[in-house]
Amino acid sequence: MSEGHACWERDGFTVTADPARIDRAAVHAFLSGCYWAEGIPRATVDRSIDGSLCFALLNGEEQIGFACVITDRATFAYLGDVHVLDAWRGQGLGRWLMDCVMQHPDLSGLRRWVLVTRDAHALYAPLGFTPLANPAGYMELHRPDVYRGGSYCGNSNCTSSGTEKS
Repeated sequence: MSEGHACWERDGFTVTADPARIDRAAVHAFLSGCYWAEGIPRATVDRSIDGSLCFALLNGEEQIGFACVITDRATFAYLGDVHVLDAWRGQGLGRWLMDCVMQHPDLSGLRRWVLVTRDAHALYAPLGFTPLANPAGYMELHRPDVYRGGSYCGNSNCTSSGTEKS
């Protein structure tokens, strides 16, 4: 552990959950070009990092990967924004990053994990992830235009700004 934050080392690489070691500019640069977060504002990335348990994959001090877990740290986790930069793929670093995430002391005893992926099933299946056993039991509110100014207020008492009327 590094200053109370989980930390793993292997062959010159480090995975750390220390928020001070996350290169937020690098995370934003990657995420804003990904299919699942295209155009995401930097302020949104910062709020996500601040409110989640995040992991940096480092080569020395250079951040080459990232994982974000949204969790109550007791029963449930949503895994999001896992990536390894293209130049570092194919070396098992994504799998190692995920092994470290799953071993984190605040996460290793959780009852349920979920994630959404279009193309990384092979990374997650060996960790025990499977397609939803009961997809009809899950619901979503998906707002793909939210990073382009879209908003939503969940009832008819909303103002045009998306805030509830008094």
